[in-house]
Amino acid sequence: MARKTDGGAKRIVIMLILAAIVVGGFAILAFRNKPDVATPATLTPVEEVLARDLATNYPTTPKEVLKYYSEITRCFYSESYTPEQLSELAAKSRELLDDQLRAQQNDDDYLNDLKTSVDIFKSQDRYISSYSVSGATDIDYYRYEGADWAKAFCLFTVRDGKKMVATQEEFLLRKDTTGHWKIFGWRIYDDKDSEAKNQ
Repeated sequence: MARKTDGGAKRIVIMLILAAIVVGGFAILAFRNKPDVATPATLTPVEEVLARDLATNYPTTPKEVLKYYSEITRCFYSESYTPEQLSELAAKSRELLDDQLRAQQNDDDYLNDLKTSVDIFKSQDRYISSYSVSGATDIDYYRYEGADWAKAFCLFTVRDGKKMVATQEEFLLRKDTTGHWKIFGWRIYDDKDSEAKNQ
């Protein structure tokens, strides 16, 4: 009788172990397949841009500054967002500007001008489809009046109705006292300018 009881107890223990394995397996699969709402894959482009904390994660090179600035610009003109998100995007954009450039316009005027520009752009059925920033080796670094400067380019491709239009902009950046590269200014780049200098 003792042997039968031992055998029955062993069978019960084995069944409990097997049940635990099956339940544990299902739990692992369920956890693995559960969507994670905090992953970047589920964020919109606007949310992804706004998730960056510039106080602790400022772009380290002129190229990275322009990439982030260009992504903000693309969001302005090509994405959907709330009024609050537009204000936050504008604030992020201004954090990338040199103090001298920021001083030319206060935050409210900048936001109002931005809203007008975006409204006009979108009303004409236009949006920025892509952008491309100068490679690291194509950035021109130099010293001037005791400061570090960098010159780089960004090519924006705009869909205008059914047409694709490419616009190249030349950016000038200056390193501030904290070592951060800031956008000092920009202009539409014209190849004729460089041709005239080389003649």
